[in-house]
Amino acid sequence: MSCSLAHLCLLTLLSPPLSSAASISPAEPISQAYSLALYMQKNTSALLRTYLQYQGSPFSDPELQLSSLPPATAFFKTWHALDDGERLSLPQRAFLALTQHLQLVEDDQSDLNPGSPILLAQLGAARLRAQGLLGNMAAIMTALGLPIPPEEDTLGLAAFGASAFERKCRGYVVTQEYGHWTDRAVRDLALLKAKYSA
Repeated sequence: MSCSLAHLCLLTLLSPPLSSAASISPAEPISQAYSLALYMQKNTSALLRTYLQYQGSPFSDPELQLSSLPPATAFFKTWHALDDGERLSLPQRAFLALTQHLQLVEDDQSDLNPGSPILLAQLGAARLRAQGLLGNMAAIMTALGLPIPPEEDTLGLAAFGASAFERKCRGYVVTQEYGHWTDRAVRDLALLKAKYSA
């Protein structure tokens, strides 16, 4: 991550929440979120590729799903008709879930592949970028006067007895969905950027 983007993420994460009464333009936080989402998008395929390199036998079943992760797919007509609140709250909930899932995958891979510093670093970076995007989206929602969805424990009770194969499959789904949601966030933010351009 470049120094300026890292600085942007940290500022977003560490800044106090904006007052709902603050009359700021949403254009700047939308532009910041869009830039971060584009940067994230450039790294998602590398993360998935690195993940697969360390798993042994291939994990390429497109039907794999996790009930604790919302799917990024949507019918185009439905997606295009979303209002601003839905367009922001759906990825907000998804990236909140993804930050928790990426931590779980990082823990799993630390156990399954302890000699994989590149993979562990990429997973950690993806989690931090997702947290940064969450902060950016919260700033946009505040600027637009929209409610920010409450944080939830999306993982619930941890399944500590999962087999190595189940944990590898789980990690594959998480890294794949991270890419799908990043792609969707880029498109959502592009629409908002055009709508609220300064």
